[in-house]
Amino acid sequence: MTNRWLMGAAAAALTVAGAFSAQAADLPTRKAAPAPVFIPPPFTWTGFYVGLNAGGIWGSGSRNASLVVPSADIWLSSYFPGGIGNNQSGFIGGGQAGYNWQTGAFVLGVETDFDGSSLGKTFNFVSSPFAATTAFPGDTLYVHAKANLDWLGTTRARVGFVATPDNRLMFYGTGGVAYAGGSSSFSVYDATQGFYWNGNPSSSRTGWTIGGGVEYAITNNITIKGEYLYVDLGSKNITTTASPAALALLPGVYATAHVNYDASIFRAGVNYKF
Repeated sequence: MTNRWLMGAAAAALTVAGAFSAQAADLPTRKAAPAPVFIPPPFTWTGFYVGLNAGGIWGSGSRNASLVVPSADIWLSSYFPGGIGNNQSGFIGGGQAGYNWQTGAFVLGVETDFDGSSLGKTFNFVSSPFAATTAFPGDTLYVHAKANLDWLGTTRARVGFVATPDNRLMFYGTGGVAYAGGSSSFSVYDATQGFYWNGNPSSSRTGWTIGGGVEYAITNNITIKGEYLYVDLGSKNITTTASPAALALLPGVYATAHVNYDASIFRAGVNYKF
């Protein structure tokens, strides 16, 4: 009888243990939740930026000069050159600032820049000695012309198109106003008689510019770009003042020049986007 009682008690204990195990299996686990996966927001061009640029500038405008003489002194024209030089080139570099606003695949913006320039051209000419049949036999005519572009600025609109799914590569067109300043001079003088004509016009100019480029975002804050701009700053007629000797010896003779101020710019740049 004792054995039966013990067997019954053991069976009851096993039943109770099984019930507790089943209930424990239904309780929620205490494991830590998995760490969240961070998905960075897509890159956007919207925002302010500042940067630096550097490149080359090539003057493509013509520069011509003439010596206007009355018929009595027409011989003097044959000792004057036909032009005062073209094809100047130089370095350009400076800084820019702007703002972009992206909507879909399009980027609208405005940019202003200010660059220093080494673009310049100097022209020097020495004629052959005047013939013995002229009014001043053995004299020599000198022509000197110089034009430097010291600084150039632009303020332009930009219209871009995002070319990659990550928004980081953009092609854009740009255009707006341009303004520049420099120094120039033009003079014609002789070696023995003391006559000359001289002009030093202001080289401050305003005009327009158009171009395009490509820009790539290396990081969310750093972008690099390559850009071409054509700049047209108009033209100018340079008039000269005659010396007293020129007025006395060659009345009615004067020198003049015509300069077209336009150039092509290729430059690279880096921007910091806020």
